[in-house]
Amino acid sequence: MSPRGRLWLFLAGAAVVAALFTAACLDLPSFGGDHHPYGDRAVRAAVRHHTSNVIASVNFDQRALDTLGEETILFSAVLGAVVLLRRTADERRRTPVPAAVRPPIRRFGLLMLPVALAVGLYVVAHGQLSPGGGFQGGVVVATALHLLYIAADYRALERVRPLRPYEIGEAVGEAAYVVTGLAAVLAGSAFLANVLPYGTFATLSSGGTVPLLNAAVGMEVACGVVVLLAQFLDQAVEIEGADGGGSDDDGPRGPGRRERA
Repeated sequence: MSPRGRLWLFLAGAAVVAALFTAACLDLPSFGGDHHPYGDRAVRAAVRHHTSNVIASVNFDQRALDTLGEETILFSAVLGAVVLLRRTADERRRTPVPAAVRPPIRRFGLLMLPVALAVGLYVVAHGQLSPGGGFQGGVVVATALHLLYIAADYRALERVRPLRPYEIGEAVGEAAYVVTGLAAVLAGSAFLANVLPYGTFATLSSGGTVPLLNAAVGMEVACGVVVLLAQFLDQAVEIEGADGGGSDDDGPRGPGRRERA
């Protein structure tokens, strides 16, 4: 197809999308009014399925398939980063130079690490009850581990985050979400339908499949963010070009530069 043909095809498609978007906006409830049909339906569905956090009900029950797409986007992004940032034949690793950390920073960082981990796990576990969930809690858990990089050094961080278990954990989290959806199909319902007992309202066991999907997302996000940060930190701290560039004037942590020979 010629460039002019592609342009006209784009303009035609854009015009159709603009017309549909305009028609949808004209049918929206008045701004500031008391008629909110989608919100009212979402709240009723959340209460009916014993999920006290309506947002979690929307994400993991009413539109769980959309959330699977969002989780897959993160999974694909991490996979792409691993492939693009892998060490090449003309690069080599070097031992990171330990940094001098002031004792107050070291003590505060090591003290806050278990606190941050507990907060992240709490946010994941209580996603169906209160604000938060697998996406938010997973990021908190992943970044909490990196307090070791601030409070100690890179080698201490490496000891608590061997990449292979986290790579497996990310894949398991993604697969667990899909398997939960397929289990609903085997139970005679739709993919990702909420088929488990709803439990007692406002308890950890409430919400049917919502806690399971939330936990799967929490695992995938936490492990994925750890793997993603590891790829960038490895480039900054351990990997250098064949000529050894970046090892003379980059400060106490000795970050290397990715350079080709």
